[in-house]
Amino acid sequence: MSTALSVRGIVKQFGNHLAVDDVSFEVKPGVVYGILGPNGAGKTTTLRMINDIIKPDRGAIEIGGLPPGIEAAKKIGCLPGERGLYPKMRVLDAIEFLGELRGLTRRDAKARGTQWLDKLGLGQWKANKVQDLSKGMQQKVQFAAALIHEPELVILDEPWSGLDPINAEVLRETVEEIRRSGRTVLFSTHQMEQAEKVCDAVCIIARGK
Repeated sequence: MSTALSVRGIVKQFGNHLAVDDVSFEVKPGVVYGILGPNGAGKTTTLRMINDIIKPDRGAIEIGGLPPGIEAAKKIGCLPGERGLYPKMRVLDAIEFLGELRGLTRRDAKARGTQWLDKLGLGQWKANKVQDLSKGMQQKVQFAAALIHEPELVILDEPWSGLDPINAEVLRETVEEIRRSGRTVLFSTHQMEQAEKVCDAVCIIARGK
C-alpha cells in the first residue's frame, strides 16, 4: 500500500456556504499528517467526509485503496470534535462497548480497555461513571476507544483542545507510538506549536481551500 489516504478534489457546500473547495492531498503510511488552519477553515468537514459521515458533493476519497464505507471504516479509529460518550455508563463499560462495535470480542475489548486506561493514567476511574470525569479525562477515554481496535488510520479532530500540559504530553507520546508501529495519524488543529512538535507533513486549509 503506497498511500494510506488519498483525497482528490473534494467539494462540500452547505446552502450558500462553500465549506470545502477542491481540496486534495495524499498521506503516506506510517506518518503523522496535520490538517492545519483557523477555526471555520473546513478542517472538520474534511474529516467528516473521510469518515463517511457526510458525502462530498464532488471529488473522491480512498482509505488504503478503498472508498469510504463499511470496509474502509474497519481501518479507521476516530476521535471526533464532538465527544460521544454515554455519561451514565461506567468508564470501562463505555470503552468495552465501543470496542465491540469495532468488531472486538467482549473479552478482548475489556482487556484492551483496561490496558489503555492504565496507560493513560485512568485505571483507578474505570468503575466510575463517565460523567464523574473531567472533560480532559473524558477526552482520554474517548481517545482510548478510538485506538482500541488498533486501526491503520487514526483520525483526531482537535485532539489537544481542552487538555492540560501533562495530558497533552501523554497524547503526543501516544501519537508517536502509533507512528513507530507503522500506522498513520491524521489530525486537525489550529495550534501551530502542536503541529510543529508531532507532524511529518501538513496540509494548510483556509476558507475551504
